[in-house]
Amino acid sequence: MPEDEDRCGTPMERPREEAASRSKTSFLEELKRRHVYRVAAAYAVTAWLLLQVANVILPTFGVPGWLLKVLIAVFVSLFPVALLLAWAFEATSAGVRRTEPAQSSRARPAAQGRRVGLCINLAISVVLAAAVGVLAWQITARPAQPKASVGRSVPPAATVIPAKSIAVLPFENLSADKKNAYFAAGIQDLILTKLADIGGLKVIARTSTMKYKSHPSDLAAIGKELGVATLLEGSVQRVGNQVLINVQLIDAKSSAHLWAQAYTRQLNDIFGVEGEVAGKIAAALKATLNPAESARLESIPTTNPNATNLFLRAQYQFNQSSVQNDAHGMRAALPLYREAVAVDPDFALAWAKLSYAESMTAWFRGGGASVPKLQAAARKDAARAQQLAPDATATQLALGYVAYYGEADYAAALSAFRAALAGRPNSADAMFAIGNILRRQHRWNAAIAHFRRALALDPRNALFTFVLARTYIITRRYTEALAPLRRALALDPANASYRYEYVWAIVAGSGDLERAWAAAQGDALWLKSTRMQILVWQRKYAAAIALVEAIPDTPANFGITSQWGVPKALQLADLYRLAGDIAHAKPLYARARAQLQPQIKVQAGNAQNLAYVWSNLADAEFGLGQRKAAFAATAQSLKLAVRLKAFNLRLILRSLAAMTYAQAGRADLAVPLLAKLLAAPDGGDIFAPILLRLNPSFDRIRHDPRFQALLKKYPAPTPVTTAH
Repeated sequence: MPEDEDRCGTPMERPREEAASRSKTSFLEELKRRHVYRVAAAYAVTAWLLLQVANVILPTFGVPGWLLKVLIAVFVSLFPVALLLAWAFEATSAGVRRTEPAQSSRARPAAQGRRVGLCINLAISVVLAAAVGVLAWQITARPAQPKASVGRSVPPAATVIPAKSIAVLPFENLSADKKNAYFAAGIQDLILTKLADIGGLKVIARTSTMKYKSHPSDLAAIGKELGVATLLEGSVQRVGNQVLINVQLIDAKSSAHLWAQAYTRQLNDIFGVEGEVAGKIAAALKATLNPAESARLESIPTTNPNATNLFLRAQYQFNQSSVQNDAHGMRAALPLYREAVAVDPDFALAWAKLSYAESMTAWFRGGGASVPKLQAAARKDAARAQQLAPDATATQLALGYVAYYGEADYAAALSAFRAALAGRPNSADAMFAIGNILRRQHRWNAAIAHFRRALALDPRNALFTFVLARTYIITRRYTEALAPLRRALALDPANASYRYEYVWAIVAGSGDLERAWAAAQGDALWLKSTRMQILVWQRKYAAAIALVEAIPDTPANFGITSQWGVPKALQLADLYRLAGDIAHAKPLYARARAQLQPQIKVQAGNAQNLAYVWSNLADAEFGLGQRKAAFAATAQSLKLAVRLKAFNLRLILRSLAAMTYAQAGRADLAVPLLAKLLAAPDGGDIFAPILLRLNPSFDRIRHDPRFQALLKKYPAPTPVTTAH
């Protein structure tokens, strides 16, 4: 066999190989002519860019990590689709059309329209990839709607725990003198405060870590509960003026020690350790500090050992009392703060904390001290802090509470609290304070957003949780209030106010009186009055009368400023009248009127109390058949309501007036008031649409066309449980 035949095959085989070669060459040229190569490259580049953007942006919105994997899979699976589209279609000056074969007379040369085809195909690739990304986002970001179930809560969705997040557990007191517990708590609080100054960290507030032990065993559970990746444990041992501090940073999930350090200090230079510890933690968690944050970490408020010791004792006393809103306990901290600033008059932090403590004590009625004097002292001490450290976060908080609690200057308070938050981005207190101001300004959605952010930093704070729930109730988002109320009750089971609001949210949101009754059990007056009201809505008047009769007739129980807010005789008279027992009702109405009439002079200087007196007097006059006197007294209460600054008090008085008019059969007077109550966007804690159906005070006008129109406009929630 010739050598060339041995290498290239027989003469019979060569034509087939040459044809195959020509076919292969023409196919590759056709791919090039149809821009398939270019589309493949454009698609790959576009997909890669979109994935890089997604990898950076999606975690910011708390999107699950597996979404990125889904997008990669989608892009890969659609790659053949993009190639087929490029093969089958081409862009021309007349628009997109099907690509003709190369042999066709209508086929375009490879070079013709190349730029147009490339741009169109690239645009198609981008739009296709973006559409897929948006679709995937919509699918994953929209939570599945749980099936409704009465009396059962749906657990919240799991949240992403940031890597740069930390909670500082209570420090262990290793001193022989157990009275030094205040010192260990003070060191913990100082470190926590410095950490809160670092904007790149998520730092959990002290309130949420108080219940834990210094060295707990189940760190992973605590990290998950608080939503943090790391925990700081510590111990403090004090012998005279020498202090030994041990701290260790721990990975919450694995319990691995990330960093540990021991510090030996004298009492006169104890300040400065907290900044050093915070800086080491920031470095360990790779949190970048800006120059202002670095300066705050290095700042030392005092070098006087006596001032330091007094300050830490004051802080301990105030913090322990403020958790329970104990004004007497908060007041006991004030002399300690004053001694600290007397020892070191330039101790700006102590001046600011003193002012804050004075404002808080005054807000909770003084604890036996004069409220006006406390407010004046808070203003003076905040001004001193401002002279010494005008930009300090503690100073801004003090100024904010002077404006808020002492002067009701909400604009000034909001400005100060925002300045405090700018200086300390992890301040749950500043976040909560801003939310309260926004609530005062009726900026409800913004307030809710700030309360939720405060809870992210202080998740075990029962007060924060309760105020969020109350805001939902005020704006008639009753079902949304249930979960935070259950959370608040889990944190503080004995709190009757929390339970009262929980019962109201059940009634207003569903009308389920049996479920509300089960939730309203307890000996607190709030709960007894709530159970009485449920019995009235169920038309169980005999049981309601028995409940009220068993409560002692004291000013604390039935005074004008008590939870009941009406004389016991008037409350019983209303119940007997509703039960149809006029013989028992009239003497009680007469007794109530005799008790109320002198109060007109007694309360003359207090518009709020006087308005309630006139409203109760209207009820008594109506019960005695004195309709003209009842209407006159109602007019007086409404006149005072206009003068009252408190919006909710005006709504309460209008609801009481509406009930008086309705019981008199005056739908023409009652319905307009009810319409205003229901139209108020922020009166959900005063009046809910379900009361149109539940309250027997409206029975006399129930079939009036105007009242029926209200019922039609505000349909009943489900289920509604009544006894009639």
